Amino acid sequence: MSMDKEIPLPDIGDFDTVEVIDIAVKAGDTVDIEDTLLTLESDKATMDIPSPATGVVKEIRVSLGDNVGQGAIIMVLTQDESKEEVSKVEQTDSAGSTENNSPVNEGESGMDEQVQNDSVEQEASQVLQSMPRQAPATPQSAETVGSSHSAKAHASPAIRKFARELGVDLGLVRGSGKKGRILKEDVKSFTKAVMSSDRVFEKSGGFSLPEIPPVDFSKFGPVESKPLSRLKRLGGQNLHRSWINVPHVTQFDEADISELEAFRKSKSEAAGKEGVKLTPLTFFIKAVVVALKKFPEFNASLSPDAENLILKKYFHIGIAVNTDQGLMVPVVRDADKKGIYDLARELAELAQKARDKKLSPNEMQGGCFTISSLGHIGGTGFTPIVNTPEVAILGVSRSQMKPVYENGEFVPRLILPFSLSYDHRVIDGVAAAEFTRYLGTVLTDIRHILL
Repeated sequence: MSMDKEIPLPDIGDFDTVEVIDIAVKAGDTVDIEDTLLTLESDKATMDIPSPATGVVKEIRVSLGDNVGQGAIIMVLTQDESKEEVSKVEQTDSAGSTENNSPVNEGESGMDEQVQNDSVEQEASQVLQSMPRQAPATPQSAETVGSSHSAKAHASPAIRKFARELGVDLGLVRGSGKKGRILKEDVKSFTKAVMSSDRVFEKSGGFSLPEIPPVDFSKFGPVESKPLSRLKRLGGQNLHRSWINVPHVTQFDEADISELEAFRKSKSEAAGKEGVKLTPLTFFIKAVVVALKKFPEFNASLSPDAENLILKKYFHIGIAVNTDQGLMVPVVRDADKKGIYDLARELAELAQKARDKKLSPNEMQGGCFTISSLGHIGGTGFTPIVNTPEVAILGVSRSQMKPVYENGEFVPRLILPFSLSYDHRVIDGVAAAEFTRYLGTVLTDIRHILL
C-alpha cells in the first residue's frame, strides 16, 4: 500500500528565502534517504537539500530561480508503507547496536537523535585519541590569518558537529563530495594532515590579510546601493581565490598579423555562404592549440597537493564572454580537431548562449587554457587573472597599424599586442617568453597551423 509524503524545506539558517539553482531529480525518480533533491544558494553559501525519506518523486513544487523559505513544500514523494516500516526497523536495529547491542525503546522521545550524537562524539574522540598531543595554545597577541569561512562551507549539520568536536574550521577543508560537499572522511583527513605536519594557521610574525574597514560614504554625498548579480558575486570569488593562491606573472608580446588579417578577409565571403562569421578569435584559438602542443606544461594543472603537474592530452579552450550579468567562460572542446568554419560557428553559438543565460554547467567546465579578448574594444595591454585550475591565460588587445622597418624602409604592418599571465609555480619566465615568441610566430605565418 502506498502513501504520499510532502517534503518541506528544512531549516536554512538565518535566511528568510534562498534561491533554487539546481533540481537534482525529476518526477518518477526513486530517491533514498540523504539523496540530494535540490541545491540552494544564498549570499553566503551553496547548500544541498537531502531527502528525509525513501520514495518515488511524484511532484516537484519548485522551479529553477524560485526563492523558497523554511517550511515550504518542495516535493511530494510516493512511499510504499511496507518498505517504509522495514526501513524504520533496520534503522532502529542499527542505532541500537551502537549502545552495547541493546534495543532502543521506540516510545522514548529523542532517543534516535541522542544515539546519533553519541556516535558522532565517539568517532571524534577516536580521531583525537589517535593524534599526537596538540601544540600549546597560540598566545593571545597572535592574529588569525584571514577570517573563518566555516559558515560558508558546504556541509551537513552532522558534519558541522563532528568538525566542532575536533576544533576544525570547515572553511579550510576541501570537500570531495558532490558539488564540493564536505564529507566526514574529508574532516578526518584534514585533521590528521594538520596534526602530522608543521602547518600553522595562526599568525606568528607571518603574513596576514588585513580587513578593509567599512566606510559610510553617505556622509560625503548622495549614494545608491546596487546589489551585485549572482554571476558577478561567484566570479568575484573565483578571481579572488586565484589572485590570492596563484603567484601571477604577466609576459607581454606582439605579433604581426597582417597576412592573417588579409587571409581572414579573403575568406569572409565564402564563410558567409556557410552561415558563419570569421573573426580573428577563431584563428587565435587554432594558433594557441599549436603553441600548447609545443609547450605541454601550459596545457596542464597543478595537483591539489602541489606535488605533481597533470598534463592534459586534450585541448579545450575557454573563451571569456562579457554579458550584462558579468563575465562567463564557455569552453570550446577539442579545438584541435575542428576546422576554422566549425570553430567560428561554435564560438557564435556559445557566445549567444552566454548572453541569453542558457549555458549549461557542462559547457563551462573542462577548460585547459583561456583566451580573453578586448580587441574589439581597445587598449594596448592588460594583465588577465589565471582561470584556475588552469596555469595560464592569454589576453588579446586591439591591433594597430604601425610602421615596421623592413629592407631599409618603413612599411605599414598590422601589429597585435597580447599578454600571457601564468602561474609562476609551474611556469618560469624563460618558458613564458618562449611561448609568447612562438605564438607570435604562428600568428604571423598561419601556415604553422598546418604543421
